[in-house]
Amino acid sequence: MDVKNVVQQWQNMATSVEEVDYSVSGYDYSVCLEGEKLSAFAGLMLNEGFYLVDLMAVHVEPAIEVVYQFAHFKTRCRVMARAFVDGKGEIPTISDIYQGANWHERETRDFHGVVFTGHPNLEPLILAEEDVDLKPLLKDEKKLKGVAAVRRVQPEPEAAKPEAVKSPEQS
Repeated sequence: MDVKNVVQQWQNMATSVEEVDYSVSGYDYSVCLEGEKLSAFAGLMLNEGFYLVDLMAVHVEPAIEVVYQFAHFKTRCRVMARAFVDGKGEIPTISDIYQGANWHERETRDFHGVVFTGHPNLEPLILAEEDVDLKPLLKDEKKLKGVAAVRRVQPEPEAAKPEAVKSPEQS
C-alpha cells in the first residue's frame, strides 16, 4: 500500500485529514467526512486493504457523530474516520461494503437512535422491541459538550529541560 497515494485520495473526499501521533492516540490518521461521502470512503478503504475495527457514536453538539476505526492488513496504518448524522438523524450504511458493520450499526441504532439508510435489517439488536424509543446513550441537551471538547488534542512538545548544575562537592 502506498500511504501517500491513499492519503491523497482521502483528501479528495474528506473535509479534513490529519496525521496523528500513533504513540499518543493509537491511530495514525484522523479523517472527517460529510455523510454523503461515507460510502465512497468505505469502498476506498476496502479496496486499499483496510478492515473495519469498530464503529460507534458519540452524542455531542452539534449532532451525533459516528466514528469508524479502520486498520490495514499489512501495513501499520490505523485510521479514525468521523461523520455527523444529518438533521433527520440519518447516515448511509456501510454494511453493504463491510459485513461486520451490520451488528455495529444495529447497536448504534439501539443506543443512539441513528438510522443507517440502506441498511438491510435495521431491527433492534440488544434492546427489546418495546424499548425501541429508549435511546439510553443520548445525553440531556443541557449536558452536551461541543465536539472540540471530546477530541484528542495533540500534546505540546516538551521544552528542553536545563541541565542541573552540580556543586563542587557533587563533582
